[in-house]
Amino acid sequence: MLTTTNTDMKSDKVDLSPREEYLFIGNSEFYYNTLKPLFSRSNFVSSLQDAKSFMLQTSSVPDMIVIDTKLNHLELVEFNVWARTNHLHKIPIIYNQKMLAHFQVKQLFSQKLVEDVLNLETNYRKLSYKFRFFQKIGRLREEDKKMPEKPMHLEATKVGFTTRLLDLVISSCAIILVSPLFVIIPLAIRLESKGPVFYSARRAGKGFKVFPFYKFRTMVMDADQRIHDFDHLNKYKVEEKQPLFIKFQNDPRVTKVGAFLRRTSLDELPQLFNVIRGDMSIVGNRPLPLYEASTLTTDAWAERFMAPAGITGLWQVTKRGKEEMNLEERILLDITYARTRSLLGDIIILLKTPGALLQKTEV
Repeated sequence: MLTTTNTDMKSDKVDLSPREEYLFIGNSEFYYNTLKPLFSRSNFVSSLQDAKSFMLQTSSVPDMIVIDTKLNHLELVEFNVWARTNHLHKIPIIYNQKMLAHFQVKQLFSQKLVEDVLNLETNYRKLSYKFRFFQKIGRLREEDKKMPEKPMHLEATKVGFTTRLLDLVISSCAIILVSPLFVIIPLAIRLESKGPVFYSARRAGKGFKVFPFYKFRTMVMDADQRIHDFDHLNKYKVEEKQPLFIKFQNDPRVTKVGAFLRRTSLDELPQLFNVIRGDMSIVGNRPLPLYEASTLTTDAWAERFMAPAGITGLWQVTKRGKEEMNLEERILLDITYARTRSLLGDIIILLKTPGALLQKTEV
C-alpha cells in the first residue's frame, strides 16, 4: 500500500528549504512520526518496488531515500540498477543499521549499494546533516531533480516492438528447423549420465530482471555445489571489490557430451523458449548468474543492464573463445552494445553469429 504525506513541520534546530524531500521505505510508525519533521516534504512507501512505482507515477525524485526494511540483497541490487539505467543514481540511500547484520553492512558498502548506514533510533537527527553533506558535494544537483521524460524501463525502447516481432519469428522458425535435435541431444545426455536433460538457473537480464534460464545440461549433477573447488582455474582473475566473473578453462565438471554441445553452442538451443517467453531477445547481452550480476552495480558497470538479455551478442561475435579476452573487455563490449543498440546493428551481429559458433578454445 502506497501512502504519501507532505508536511510543513520543521525541527526547531534545523532550517530546511521547502524543496528538501526524502522518501522513507518501511512500515515503522515510530520512524514515520520521528523523521518527517526533519524535512519539509516526506513520502512513505512500504517496499522498493513501491518506491519505483511512486517515482514513476509522480515524476519526482527525492533528495534522499531512507530504507528501514529487512535486507533483500537482490531486490536492492535491482533497484540500484534501475536507478542507474534511468539516470537516477545520484540519490543518496541511507539504510537503517538496526536492520542489518555486520557482514551485510560490509556488503552494501563494498558493492556501493548505499551511501551510508545509520542507526535511526539513536541518530535520526543526523539525517538532515547527511543531506546537507550530499548536497554540498553535488551528489544530487537541481537538474537531476526530475524524472527522465522517457524512463528507460523494460518496455521503453526505440526498437522494442520491431525487435520483439523478429524475435518471435526467428525463434519459432528455429525451433521448427532444429526440432530433431530436441530428441537426439537429450538421448545423448542420458546415455552418458543420469539426471535431468535440461538445466535451469536464475539469471539477471535487462533492468536486472531475474528469470529461469534454460540450457541442455552439459555438466555433472553436482556441478553447482563444486564450483568453488576449482577457483584456481577461473579464467577471470579479479581483485576484491571488483566485479566477479567465473569461467573455468577446461572445466572438469563438463561431461564429454557437454563439451561437444558447448563447442558447437547446441547447449543453448533451449534458450529459444526463453525468447518466446519474452525473457530474452535473439541479440543482446548475455544474462548473468546472480553471483556475477550482483557485483555489477556501480556506475562503471550497471549500464550493461540497459540492453536486453540475448542468445548472441557483440562480445560473442568479436571475442568468443579467445583466451586473451579479459574481464574489462567483456563488460565494456556489453556497455558498448547497450549504448549503440539498433535494429541494423542487431542484424549485423546475427549475420556474424554462425562464424562464432565454433569456438577456437575450450573456455
